[in-house]
Amino acid sequence: MQTEFDYIIVGAGSAGCVLANRMSADAGTSVLLLEFGGSDASPFVQMPSALAIPMNSKQFDWGYHSEPEANLNNRRMHVPRGKVIGGSSSVNGMVYVRGHAEDFNTWEHLGARGWSYADVLPYFQRSETYSRGADAYRGGDGPLHTRKGDMLNPLYGAFIAAGVEAGYGESSDLNGFRQEGFGAFDMTVHRGVRWSAANAYLRPALRRKNLRLRSRCLVEKVLFEGKKAVGVAYTCKGSKFQAKARRAVVLCGGAINSPQLLQLSGIGDSEHLKKTGVAPLVHRAGVGANLMDHLEFYFQIKSSQPITLYPVLSPWRKALIGMQWMATGGGLGASNHFESGGFIRSRAGVPYPDIQFHFLPLAVSYNGGKMASEHGFQAHVGPMRSKSRGSVKIKTAAATEKPEIRFNYLSHEDDWAEMRACVRLTREVFETEAFKPYYAAELQPGKSVTRDADIDAFVRQHVESAYHPSGTCKMGDPDDAMAVVDSQTRVIGVENLNVVDSSILPLITNGNLNAPTIMLAEKAADHILGKAPLAQSNAPVWQNPDWEISQR
Repeated sequence: MQTEFDYIIVGAGSAGCVLANRMSADAGTSVLLLEFGGSDASPFVQMPSALAIPMNSKQFDWGYHSEPEANLNNRRMHVPRGKVIGGSSSVNGMVYVRGHAEDFNTWEHLGARGWSYADVLPYFQRSETYSRGADAYRGGDGPLHTRKGDMLNPLYGAFIAAGVEAGYGESSDLNGFRQEGFGAFDMTVHRGVRWSAANAYLRPALRRKNLRLRSRCLVEKVLFEGKKAVGVAYTCKGSKFQAKARRAVVLCGGAINSPQLLQLSGIGDSEHLKKTGVAPLVHRAGVGANLMDHLEFYFQIKSSQPITLYPVLSPWRKALIGMQWMATGGGLGASNHFESGGFIRSRAGVPYPDIQFHFLPLAVSYNGGKMASEHGFQAHVGPMRSKSRGSVKIKTAAATEKPEIRFNYLSHEDDWAEMRACVRLTREVFETEAFKPYYAAELQPGKSVTRDADIDAFVRQHVESAYHPSGTCKMGDPDDAMAVVDSQTRVIGVENLNVVDSSILPLITNGNLNAPTIMLAEKAADHILGKAPLAQSNAPVWQNPDWEISQR
């Protein structure tokens, strides 16, 4: 079995699949891709509407949970991460949201030089084939297929109309010129199939002889000669192996696994590493710190008309949907059902949106654990730029031991103010004339939940993670003591080691994280291979002209 490669990539997730494709494009370059999970061939992975199944399956999910969260009634929060080819792109909700332009401009301000919106937009375009065609914002010939939903249920349009009526305006493309407002969401679905990073990038690349994929392999540490990364040690089906990297080792395990592996390899807070029995190699206090996430709750309304997805929850209807999808690739099975949404600002003085909505024509929990008992619909709503920060820390020197995950949700007072705004502003949207034909009653939080104390109590008990952990190996200036990688994605303090995944986000982006993670990997591939970056874009971005004095 080949043991020496030019590049070793750890993790076949959203970033790892992109890098495996781009870095193996040169037939003279050898690449090894290591993944702990197994095949993504299951119809439960590939069928878009089955998204709650792999997310909660021991076969496809790492099964992480947070420590008890003090501000959420000591609840331990589920942290699903894809343990499968394609990683979390094989278990996520398939909502394609790039983030706001100012997210990336802030990255550059925080020390990630060369990652402004003008720099990253061309990489979003390179990654994408948009079903409605390329323009100054969208791509037309990339591996990742994106499309809007069919919007067949009238409730999707009612949600957009309600947002317009409430004064927020409509965006024809939430990933284009204007994010603020309400509009149709994009999804990573192609020909009725989940278009994961595995389907988009990895499968075509696996035809190349210079790319090797080894699954069911747990990487235990990065190997060093001095401070130069030279390979990895890993276990595969009970046997131990080593693989050597001539040029670089690239960690793509995500916001939980990448800091864990760095710490196991001696890179992190030295005092903490000593306590766990790991010999420190390089002191980087930021490894595992700066953990960010999006929180959301479900604002649920009882429907006065029987037009929601409630009837399809019965086992026989699910079976029929599955059979139709298997036979034709179409029907309800071909949608993630998050077909409309929006972005708004919580108050005057906020320069760009800080609240996101996902609309669903069904009243149900995101993971499918709490099913509706009647016709209803809901908006998933939550703040985008929480000021709370958490951490990921190894407990022992064993790679098989799950790390300690502590989000410290709602530990900053500003986060509570934004949550209260989410409740009040969402209620306004649902009480518009646009929803009058469908609105019967407010199921959750309930019309009586109006005072700050009551809203806070509701949030403590009902808020859920949107499953967007990030920031634990943040990108920044090498002089920043909390930065872990530089703007070339190189781990600071060592050689030939990179981290490329959502862990390196200096600040969490507006919306879902799959699109920005894929963009990260596209751009990082050029950095690692020594290629010149794509030319900057000069595409303009809309900002509410009255943002300083008006909330909408």
